[in-house]
Amino acid sequence: MKGIGGNTAATIQVPTITKNAIGEQVETWENVQTIKGWLDLSSGNSGYSNYYAKIQESTHIFVSDYVKLNSKIQAENSRAIINGKRYDIMLIDNPMEMGSGSQLEIYLKYTGGQ
Repeated sequence: MKGIGGNTAATIQVPTITKNAIGEQVETWENVQTIKGWLDLSSGNSGYSNYYAKIQESTHIFVSDYVKLNSKIQAENSRAIINGKRYDIMLIDNPMEMGSGSQLEIYLKYTGGQ
């Protein structure tokens, strides 16, 4: 079976909280995993906005071959850096739920450059 492949790399980051010299919490972002796939613009104009709220808020979708994601990566706490632009991860979906031989769809919300 031929995979999806892709022409774009997405570096997935998670926040790390540390304290500075005066005890304030400082959030930094740690690169956790990089995956290859395709980035596409999503209209976000679904008639099912009540049920698909996270998809409705999404501006883009990243599609890749299935890879096991690092256990630190959760939609609620992660972001992706793609082509120097920052995207919050809204939803991580494995639509076929087959693992190997399937695909990942990562719904993203554009939040700006780095």
